[in-house]
Amino acid sequence: MPKFLVQNLLLFFIFTSATAQEVQTEILPPYNIKTVTFVQGGTNVVPIFELGSSFEFQFDDLFGNEANYYYEVTHCDYNWKPTDIPKLDYIRGFDNQRIMDYSNSFNTLQVYSHYRLAFPNQFTTQIRLSGNYMLKILNEDRDVVFSRKFIVFENKATVSAQVKRSREVSNIAFKQNLDFSISSNDIAFQTPIQNVKVLLLQNGDFSTSMKNIVPQYTIGNELVYKYDKETQFWGGNEFLYFENKDIRAAANNVGKINSNSDIYSAYLHTNAARGSQIYTVYQDINGNFVVKNINGASNDIEADYAWVYFSLSAPAFRLNKDIYITGMFNNYSLSPEYKMDYNTERDVYEKAIMIKQGFTSYEYKVADRKGIIDYENAIDGNYYQTENEYTILVYYRQSSDRYQRVIGKGNASSVNIIN
Repeated sequence: MPKFLVQNLLLFFIFTSATAQEVQTEILPPYNIKTVTFVQGGTNVVPIFELGSSFEFQFDDLFGNEANYYYEVTHCDYNWKPTDIPKLDYIRGFDNQRIMDYSNSFNTLQVYSHYRLAFPNQFTTQIRLSGNYMLKILNEDRDVVFSRKFIVFENKATVSAQVKRSREVSNIAFKQNLDFSISSNDIAFQTPIQNVKVLLLQNGDFSTSMKNIVPQYTIGNELVYKYDKETQFWGGNEFLYFENKDIRAAANNVGKINSNSDIYSAYLHTNAARGSQIYTVYQDINGNFVVKNINGASNDIEADYAWVYFSLSAPAFRLNKDIYITGMFNNYSLSPEYKMDYNTERDVYEKAIMIKQGFTSYEYKVADRKGIIDYENAIDGNYYQTENEYTILVYYRQSSDRYQRVIGKGNASSVNIIN
């Protein structure tokens, strides 16, 4: 074999190996892809599923031209690098197939095609291993249009958790501390400092997750995490919301409706920054959303889209930072599509976002030009009383395993916060 050919092949394999080990990050959807969500039991959920359970992935394409989309599933390790596990080992069947379940909107001003990808389906009949997964949606040219993370766990460990107030006096009114322990009747933990890893989530927001926290100490086969600082989250405030289930009427937190354009416009009441106010209790759904048209029979295809106009009065936050509108409706994205603009004439921040009608909860986030969120100077403040949902995921890899299993999941709510 010629020398130059050997060198080229060597470079190819080195490049391929390096590319395969790149950290997988979520690719934001283009402007025509909306309402991207994982659904289980008819409800939008944080994408964490027990091994063997069924769920769906859904999204809308505002072009409404029944475009062909394909999907690809990639198994990843704790740090979201693709594993070297053969695909046939982690899925039964095959992927890279066309999404066949789609339908067009009915009786809506905004035309769109609604896509559903069920797991399992006729091609991918089973996800066989627990772990981190990246779901990629491809176009006909097999280019990635967008991608989303999801996690599959086994029920092999018990996680007991409790939300407590911060043990630091300076943050006792602003932060929440997560104490938890991990035990298992099925697994004898080997060198847990190295082999056991955890992922902590607040309200299903991966951008605020905590990781790489080792057990503080062990009691037999129980791993205990009772840190003062390492497992603290800023409390934040209750999510804001609006409701436009009847898209023609001004309902909860909608000031007026305008029908002069091609689709309806909903103008929300101006929000005032709540950081300097006292904490106020009211129920929310922790960033989630519900697609609903009270005048339709099938919400997936009969719910319409509207331009929703947000406005925020926050004169004290004229910082060299940006303000974004986020929630599960946009996967807590800090993309330019959700960055607010300052209106000097009205002295408020404004933004119009196209959102599918129903019930939508949202929050304002402050971030710098690099996308680093400023939690301490949150627009709506931080309060230890805020009701937040926490998720603890347990990863484990013993010496004989080929990959990091997700062996357990725990939940805790700050409704039951204690000192």
